[in-house]
Amino acid sequence: MKKILSIVLFSALGGALTLGSYKLFIEKPQVVLENTMETSPVTVATNFTNTRATSIENTDFTVAAEKTLNAVVHVKNTSYKTVRDPFAELFYGQGSGAKKYSQVGTGSGVIFSSDGYIITNNHVIKGATDIEVTLNDKKVYKAKLVGSDSNNDIALLKIDEDDLSYITFANSDNVKVGEWVLAVGNPYNLTSTVTAGIISAKGRDLKGNGNITDSFLQTDAAVNPGNSGGALVNSKGELIGINTAISSTTGSFVGYSFAVPSNIAKKVIEDLMEFGNVQKAILGVQGGELNGKVAENLDIDLAEGFYISSVIEESGAEKAGLKKDDIIIKANDVKITSYADLTGFLNTKRPGDSIKVTFVRDGAEKSTNVVLSKNEMSKVSSLGLELKNLNKKELNKLDIENGVKISDITNKELLYYGVEKGFVIIAINGEKVHTVDDVNDMITGKSDGDVLRIEMLNNDGELERYIFR
Repeated sequence: MKKILSIVLFSALGGALTLGSYKLFIEKPQVVLENTMETSPVTVATNFTNTRATSIENTDFTVAAEKTLNAVVHVKNTSYKTVRDPFAELFYGQGSGAKKYSQVGTGSGVIFSSDGYIITNNHVIKGATDIEVTLNDKKVYKAKLVGSDSNNDIALLKIDEDDLSYITFANSDNVKVGEWVLAVGNPYNLTSTVTAGIISAKGRDLKGNGNITDSFLQTDAAVNPGNSGGALVNSKGELIGINTAISSTTGSFVGYSFAVPSNIAKKVIEDLMEFGNVQKAILGVQGGELNGKVAENLDIDLAEGFYISSVIEESGAEKAGLKKDDIIIKANDVKITSYADLTGFLNTKRPGDSIKVTFVRDGAEKSTNVVLSKNEMSKVSSLGLELKNLNKKELNKLDIENGVKISDITNKELLYYGVEKGFVIIAINGEKVHTVDDVNDMITGKSDGDVLRIEMLNNDGELERYIFR
């Protein structure tokens, strides 16, 4: 019996040693990655391999980090609100029930000129009464808001200081998928922090983000709350994007983040500095991403591009000869594979710019030069209005300095309350309206629960006020 037991024990021990040796020296470890991204249109790969771990050992980030750290700042915004207690005022007199509350938000920003111009996200400073900037050396400055663009989520700040460290812009069109990048932010007012990753996709269209730019750079460099407005730089330390959003179910980084490309950010701040607002250009076409069904109907052997479903009358596209069923495949030297690619490219241009459009018609590749135009009409679906810009002659006739005309109404409730075609919107929440783009910006920048107070001139020239919730 003892002999049989010994044989069994030795057999078990031998099997364990053999299995252990296999596990230790032969079998490769399995890594299970969990993808819990909430943003459904963003599809990302999760099968990373050891290739990245090997290549990172041969990549030197010290030069890029050294160029960037002192140019990234901490941005603190403070907003003040006064809340009145009607019961306290009833018993103790008017004013006695008023209490002032402050709310503080933080983020990051990037110095791009030695004389103190700083770029950050619009959502970092939105609604701020006071803005404070802390440099990497802990020096603190009051900042002035020069201007902002809610559509691209970009804001421009200015501090009174000279000889500052700054970052230069790179051409984000030249960024390649797989390229190493650094995300630099100053989220907790400690000092600037650096994380590394790669560009995992370009031209990301994040549906569900309102009308914010549809052409994000996607990276797996870690970006957390407070890093918004920070720098995404290449291995040379050049700015290729402004970190803006993360895809997360927890509020913290879980794998992917998104940045506004530097070409778009640069154009926005140049417009804000020169014109005080963003100059938006349109091609003059409507349509969407080419799909298999459309390609089959057109009988063309093409897998990607922007399909033109209609051309706007009197637009640059019509004048240049673009037609329905044309497929745009390139704008200047930028490859167009989707709607996001086209809108991202147009966001870097201004009205009056001439671009070369390469397209496919009846299976043949052609090209034409298109002069981009200004957006003169816009549909505001949330309000049920179609708007049209007014020229100087029309403004003079109405004896007003600014405003946009209501050319059509699809919201029957507005008709019930007396709003008519021909009414002119002159202000929203106290801000003057000059163009249809102004209205879109103000509507886009509206948060849930915010009230829109719209001032209009009726067809008799009388001022009327409407409140939208």
